[in-house]
Amino acid sequence: MDNSQKKIKWYVLSFMCFSTLWGFGNVVNGFVYFNGIQVIFSWILMFALYFVPYALMVGEMGSAFKDSGGGVTSWVSETAGKKIAYYAGWTYFAVHITYIASKSTGGLKALSWMVFQNAETYSSFPVKAIQLVTLICLFFFCWVASQGLNPLKKLATLAGSSMFVMSILFIIMMFAAPVINPNAGYVTMEITKEALIPQFNVNYFTSLSILVFAVGGCEKISPYVNKVENASKGFPKGMIAVAIMVMICAILGTIAMGMMFDPAVINESAESFNLYVSNGAYWAFQKVGEYYHVGNLFVVIYAACNAIGQFSTLVVSIDAPLRMLLDDKNINCYVPKGLLKQNSKGAYVNGIIMVAVLSGTIILVQMLVPGGDAVIAQLNKLNSVCMPLRYLWVFFAYIMLRKATDKYPREYKFVKSNGLALFFGIWCFFVTLACCVLGMYSTDTFTLILNIVTPIVLVLLGLILPEIRKIQDAKA
Repeated sequence: MDNSQKKIKWYVLSFMCFSTLWGFGNVVNGFVYFNGIQVIFSWILMFALYFVPYALMVGEMGSAFKDSGGGVTSWVSETAGKKIAYYAGWTYFAVHITYIASKSTGGLKALSWMVFQNAETYSSFPVKAIQLVTLICLFFFCWVASQGLNPLKKLATLAGSSMFVMSILFIIMMFAAPVINPNAGYVTMEITKEALIPQFNVNYFTSLSILVFAVGGCEKISPYVNKVENASKGFPKGMIAVAIMVMICAILGTIAMGMMFDPAVINESAESFNLYVSNGAYWAFQKVGEYYHVGNLFVVIYAACNAIGQFSTLVVSIDAPLRMLLDDKNINCYVPKGLLKQNSKGAYVNGIIMVAVLSGTIILVQMLVPGGDAVIAQLNKLNSVCMPLRYLWVFFAYIMLRKATDKYPREYKFVKSNGLALFFGIWCFFVTLACCVLGMYSTDTFTLILNIVTPIVLVLLGLILPEIRKIQDAKA
């Protein structure tokens, strides 16, 4: 087999990226947070001004550092040194602390829908009881992670693929529903310029982190850049195709949601809003089942896929970011020695305990929240504040790459002009940072405090650990 046969076609790459990047939850969050179909305007802007340059920058770094296996951490190490790379690795690990807490909660919510097939049962439980069960769930899956059960990674991939398929099926079934069942009582939408242009108020700008969170993560496909046929042309073509596919799915999914739900009902109260954040995806599939006269079949399938996905992703999120931080000899020299302890299965036991303590603290703190659905809505926003912080290192590494562009030979470049490349790197860096900071704002005092304190505590912890290691090395 010659080299040309081994190369990935650009359209194959685009489908690989699309299936890992997009999910039905992104459609629901956009619809709920941005007043229904008004989110279409924001999706188009986000893809054109943020996602496309982001993906193409990732491609250039993947091409420049094709032999580096550590992803973003390796890029930062190559361009800015090991100490800065430690901070990048710590950030990637630390932002998963809130994500892990949300996966525990999301998994229980999915189980509730799968068993009880309604939103009311989960909401009826006392929030303290829910959080205690969530904490027990977290501890159990931390133990699972300590056993080195790698097959769960395959299960997470399978669950993610099934959720992707469900997302596409939702769109197809909803657009066919009015033909099959024309009298099902669909919501009437106004597709006018006035109805589609959002109000650029405080709520709009403080919700943009939700969209940044939704479109981030394409650095996962960086290892494939040099495997693309004619990478200088094939990779950007593939990434633009991904942007078009995701944008079409976002728009069609939003219109499908608009046929079901009235944004005025979603926004009539804080309680109603939280209910839709927590249950919107399940209600959507429940309604599809009603339109096709199959009862709760679709919502049970979706809930089962989601439960498997949430819990398997939980284990992977406990294990993978920790290994990225502690496996790398270039950066684990800044980590206290106790965290490097491994058991017979190769798991970092003290690191897993640290995850359990940090994520468990978030879970316990949320006992103060008035209800289970409010907890899910709060974690959703907290993730949108914390998780995109890791993307800052992608843009930092790209800026550093372009500042020393002649030092790093590569087959593919985003743009030839160094000045234009630096502009895009700085633009995406500050868009990400601004959205994360603005996303911290909330009219609820407790949520505001949690959104501010959580990233600050995680950053401070990352600054303290190298000092502890320095003291340990001095004593040794």
